[in-house]
Amino acid sequence: MTQKERMEQGMLYDTYDEEIAAQQKQYVEKMWEFNQLRPSQRAEKEAYMKEVFAECGDGCYLELPFRSNWGGHHVHFGKGVYGNYNLTMCDDAHIYVGNRVLFGPNVVVTTSSHSLEPELRKAAIAFAKEIHIGDNTWIGAGSIILPGVTIGKNTVIGAGSVVTRDIPDGVLAMGTPCRVVREIEEQDNEFYFRSERIDWENFTQICEERNKPFNT
Repeated sequence: MTQKERMEQGMLYDTYDEEIAAQQKQYVEKMWEFNQLRPSQRAEKEAYMKEVFAECGDGCYLELPFRSNWGGHHVHFGKGVYGNYNLTMCDDAHIYVGNRVLFGPNVVVTTSSHSLEPELRKAAIAFAKEIHIGDNTWIGAGSIILPGVTIGKNTVIGAGSVVTRDIPDGVLAMGTPCRVVREIEEQDNEFYFRSERIDWENFTQICEERNKPFNT
């Protein structure tokens, strides 16, 4: 079994392996070029994601810079995904992101990790575990999602959280380590910030138009 095969199966592997390094380099070089694009070059941004990412649905957009171990080559985006500035995706294992997911600024999604055993760390031996993020979830600014985590759909991860374990559908979760605070409730359909009410008359039609189900 090659070191790359070990990496792909979530096993311990040698990060200095020549086959891995050679493949990784080509994607990191492409990512450098991607990060030089102007904000107005939306078509070029989309072209990069369609070419390099494992999957990328329509309507996805990344604010630059974007950082990734493999340039996003192991990243799977659904449709309508938005990533704010300094999104970092350590994609040594695959990262699966659903439709209409929002990433705040300075979010880190890392599949990569090391053993607690010091000799392995000194030798640059690592492992990577897949991450899954469900549809219509919002990852707040500065959050860190660690290897092997699954986050459900329609969930909100509060800013600055460190997500070390699975989070279910339809909840507000936050903290270090990240824990469920409460379910998304009826009151969230009425208030958007503390006691400030949602003026639905201004947004119902917009929501209906923009939130139509994607054709899959």
